[in-house]
Amino acid sequence: MLELKISIPELKDYVKSIPKIKDNFFDLLRLDMKQVTTEFINGLMQTEFELFMGREKYQRQHTVSITQRNYRNGHYKRGIALKGLGKVSITIPRDRIGSYKTDLLEKYQRTETALKEDIAILYLMGTSTRALSMISKRLLGYKISHSQVSQCSSSLVESVEKWRTRPITKEIKYMYIDGTSFKMRIGDSVELVTVLVVIGVDKDGYKQVLALQAGDKESSGTWRELFKDLKKRGLQTSKVELGIMDGLPGLEKVFKEEFSKAKIQRCQVHVARNVICKVPRKLKQEIADDIRSIFYAKSRVKADIFIKEFKDKWTKDLPSAVKCLESSINSTLCYLKFPEEEWNSLRTTNPIERLNKEFKRRTKSMEIVAGETSCYNLLAVISLRMEAYWQGRPLSSMNSLPWFKEEFTHKS
Repeated sequence: MLELKISIPELKDYVKSIPKIKDNFFDLLRLDMKQVTTEFINGLMQTEFELFMGREKYQRQHTVSITQRNYRNGHYKRGIALKGLGKVSITIPRDRIGSYKTDLLEKYQRTETALKEDIAILYLMGTSTRALSMISKRLLGYKISHSQVSQCSSSLVESVEKWRTRPITKEIKYMYIDGTSFKMRIGDSVELVTVLVVIGVDKDGYKQVLALQAGDKESSGTWRELFKDLKKRGLQTSKVELGIMDGLPGLEKVFKEEFSKAKIQRCQVHVARNVICKVPRKLKQEIADDIRSIFYAKSRVKADIFIKEFKDKWTKDLPSAVKCLESSINSTLCYLKFPEEEWNSLRTTNPIERLNKEFKRRTKSMEIVAGETSCYNLLAVISLRMEAYWQGRPLSSMNSLPWFKEEFTHKS
């Protein structure tokens, strides 16, 4: 154990000098810490080497033959970046036959694991490689290259996979389901790849990302495999009460088969958009107001009254729009069967749309994602950040938004 000895007069003189060095005080402190850390690591390395050799320096070895004896063979330097200290130079001993391998450092390691993770997270959260180079120069004393950033990012792969496939331990009552696409490099070509996304809401109203999985969102087989995987990870199907989705082909049927006790809520924004695209521009606002009355009714009885009024008013002139609304009205009003304080959150797929928007915002500057693994790294960090945001906002605390006005009035 290191012991620091300093006399009282030396301490007093040092205190008196503080006003002169206060601007550089912490820099000097870090230099001292850096030196102490370097000496400590080198001391550990020497002790480890002596244990490996079986004798101290200059001590003769008589228990083995001359041909079996191993000798010290000098040392070599390796620079390694440590969190909070910057780059330090480590002295690594060598033996004659080259069999000594230190357990303190990984082979070819140049950056501490914790620092790699910090760099990777900064990059994945949107910090550019240029900005990281500037930051690293200030914090570490040397610039981090683009290739080093990529290496740091790849170090998260194992952690991300553990998170993506983690056991689902909480009871999930609601599931938001959707998919979003990215331009992704696959081999020598660039393909548009969809990532399927599932957000779960536990019994206390808190959201978490349950699944991020590349696949075809138009394929019912892909969704079935995703749901089966969720079950293998511990999702209790009997506890799932509702799936909120936007009407992807085949998804509703597969969801109902895999979660037989759950109901389906179609996203009201998507349904309204489908109806409104079938009417003339000059009638869009009037149609939107009429649909809003239906969707924001306080009970199914009142909603049915508004539905009848809508049909009587528009069947003659806009039969396609009326038929479109009728075909999905039951699943669009399913939220009325659940607690009223949660209605605003169950009407639409807004939570998953917001998450997808964050995904797009982060990947927009990249244009092309460097493969599926890189994509998972990015999306996992964004998902964890969103989960932290959701922790202070349980489902029942979400407020109503004037989404009809926002979605349609400004666009029409």
